[in-house]
Amino acid sequence: MAEKMYEPGKINRIILCSDGVANVGLTSAEDLLERIKRYAEKGITLTTVGFGMGNYNDILMEKLGNKGNGFYAYVDDFAEAKRIFMENLTGTLQVIARDVKIQVEFDPQVVRSYRLLGYENRDVDDDKFRDDKEDGGEIGSGHQVTALYEIKFFKENKADRIGTLYVRYKDPDNSEVTELSRGITRGDFRNKFGNCSVDFKLAAACAEFAEILRKSYWAKGSRLSDVYELAIEVFLENDSREIVEFMNMISKADKFAGERAEK
Repeated sequence: MAEKMYEPGKINRIILCSDGVANVGLTSAEDLLERIKRYAEKGITLTTVGFGMGNYNDILMEKLGNKGNGFYAYVDDFAEAKRIFMENLTGTLQVIARDVKIQVEFDPQVVRSYRLLGYENRDVDDDKFRDDKEDGGEIGSGHQVTALYEIKFFKENKADRIGTLYVRYKDPDNSEVTELSRGITRGDFRNKFGNCSVDFKLAAACAEFAEILRKSYWAKGSRLSDVYELAIEVFLENDSREIVEFMNMISKADKFAGERAEK
């Protein structure tokens, strides 16, 4: 149907609302992904929005959105539906960059070790960063992507430049490739966490929350109560609805953890 209605120069986007369980018509994940890829190459993109619990298949929904040069979101309440379909509708429909890939190269003489938090399922091999056939992510209008690294320095090397950040993407209209780079210096880091921006504090709190929930080795000794206190600090600086929702999630997780411990 989308192919019959296709108009060059317009947004030709399918929005799939589903629980991710393919049980009608074409049900093979491999066949679905291949078909979606073919349509995406023609300019018909796909955004997937997940609903439901229990047998909900979030892995397939994310793969479909990625392969369709769109994105994936999950709706758990009316407020989230309003955010996706009303407040952020332009970002949901309008893609401003395709196959976006980000690579950070640290100087091994300065950085002793580093760890990227999350993105395990979006990892791209270093030698494929400049392979423009390699699929990347899509960025919608008004969207932002945050990547957090945990870094340890060599104490004896005080060099100012610690690495380089590379961003590579395709123009959504003509597929022209652009690559940007920027040096990373010690001046980009603040001495105290309390001096960081509200956005950085919130990102750090969310990452620590996720690390605790997944029982990460790197979160040993971390407590949900500490994350909640940081969330309160962020809320006092920016009392947004999203932060209140995040605080509620922490409270629920802490409550369930206490109930499991009692059993």
